[in-house]
Amino acid sequence: MKSHDFANSKIIHKLKRIFNNGWRKPSVVMTGYLDRIGAGYVIENPEPLDFDFIPTELVCREDFQMKLAARFASIDKQEASCRAIITGPVGSGKTVLVKTFCRDLKRHLVNRRTINIAHVNCRNASTSTRVVQRILHAIDPGHPDRGLSIGELLLSLRKLTRRNSSHLIVILDEVDHMLRKSGDDILYQLLRIDEDQEGKGTLSLILVSQEQVLDVLETAVISRMGKTNLIKIPPYNENELYSIAMQRADLALVKGSYSDEIIRLIAQKSAPIGDARLAIELLKAAAESCEIRQDDHTDREISVDDVHAKDEILSVDMVSEIDAIEGLKPHAMLVLLAICRRLKKESSMTTGDVESLYAVVCEEYEQSMKSHTTLWKYLKELENRQLITTRISTVSGGRGRTTHLSMPHFLPSDIASRLEMLLKKRL
Repeated sequence: MKSHDFANSKIIHKLKRIFNNGWRKPSVVMTGYLDRIGAGYVIENPEPLDFDFIPTELVCREDFQMKLAARFASIDKQEASCRAIITGPVGSGKTVLVKTFCRDLKRHLVNRRTINIAHVNCRNASTSTRVVQRILHAIDPGHPDRGLSIGELLLSLRKLTRRNSSHLIVILDEVDHMLRKSGDDILYQLLRIDEDQEGKGTLSLILVSQEQVLDVLETAVISRMGKTNLIKIPPYNENELYSIAMQRADLALVKGSYSDEIIRLIAQKSAPIGDARLAIELLKAAAESCEIRQDDHTDREISVDDVHAKDEILSVDMVSEIDAIEGLKPHAMLVLLAICRRLKKESSMTTGDVESLYAVVCEEYEQSMKSHTTLWKYLKELENRQLITTRISTVSGGRGRTTHLSMPHFLPSDIASRLEMLLKKRL
């Protein structure tokens, strides 16, 4: 072999080695970080963690289901048309209430009256023309979008509802957006659609809004909608948010990946504003945080840190750490430090544990314990500052009650670190 051939063969061999070692191996490393996608360590079915998911059973809104059903009591009659106005704050369950009601109503009347549903989000369709177009598409997907005036669109809707023997329920969600932009004339037109039908009802109307829409409607529209058809929905309370979060966890997460205490902590974090959407988003964020940190040595259970993982992004803290701790007396700080150290690992603790843990901290900092009465005053102050949340539960067997403490608005490890720094200066 000639010298230059030998040199070339060495170069080729070296290039092959570089290619094998330097290019192929990184390709494995590059895709390794994707291994957790679809692994299902914690999230088994992501669909129930979506805001648009409609559960089979609607929890904690049974009373309002009954009220809505009362407004539609005559809907099984061919000549009947019904009205309802649903108002309430964000995340109070307005949309899911209406969607589950219409779904269940269709099934209930399957052999008596065919029901079609046209659900229009007026935030996306904020003009009268767009609203009627969306309604027409719900009953006739091939209906043309452009080139028709509002009068022609309404005429098409009138013809379609009469040609079809089914009954149409129109849901105008976030209707306040349309009212601000186009006024309420379209509501008046929809309410009059059966005027020359000789009593035959073809269309029912449900308005959904965060705002009190009756205040902005004209008298003629209010008269046709009916003031008594208004249903006001309040924010969810902590126990209701707990039930919702637990329902979604049972449907979405791997069994054993969450505890009752973790779901309670999520409910407490979202309770100040009563928003079910926030509770569901906190559950999803906690599950994703737990999912992404999984390996062969990790406990596959959502932790307190996972629940607080997206606090900054979701802006769920009520006050800043500095504002919450500022002005606390040294022994109140010692009590809080004792609580934080336990809540680093547990999502809740009983008030019975506080005194013994406080004693340990006092010994560490060479301080004499305050009285039992003073300790309880400190706990009340910590609750007033929103540093802790208390919940009373009945002891199993019905004998006595226990007070549970948790820290839903702050990460206990962060508070503990800040306290340890402050106590060095204060003591």
